[in-house]
Amino acid sequence: MKPLFALLFLAFAAVPAAAQDSTPDADMPMIVSAGEIDPTTLLWIKRPLVVFADTPADPRYVEQMGYITDRLDALAARDVVVITDTDPAARSAFRQKLRPRGFSLVLIGKDGEIYLRKPLPWQAREIMRSIDKLPTRQREIREGKAAGGS
Repeated sequence: MKPLFALLFLAFAAVPAAAQDSTPDADMPMIVSAGEIDPTTLLWIKRPLVVFADTPADPRYVEQMGYITDRLDALAARDVVVITDTDPAARSAFRQKLRPRGFSLVLIGKDGEIYLRKPLPWQAREIMRSIDKLPTRQREIREGKAAGGS
């Protein structure tokens, strides 16, 4: 009977560990390829900032990623995860849902709503200002979550 009890205990102990592996956490990289992540796993956890281009050599894509990488710490403080998609042929879930044409910058809130679409690169400071105006972010600020740098 004891071996059966031990086996059941191990089975139930493994369930929470598996659940933890399926949700994004602090160990998640800040910049992720669109093909590596399911958009639904980010709901109410992270704010996806999706950067589309038809090729990684697109000068607008290079410029935008430069702006983003310069302020990764401040974006991280706002629970942002940067999703890159530079392969139209791969038809990622983000590309199918957002249907970009060429370069595009899209900010999605934690609630899954699209809050910003830009056809040209945007400075990280402007992106952070837009995030700070979101209702969910306003609530986070009121509840005392650190604002990060601006």
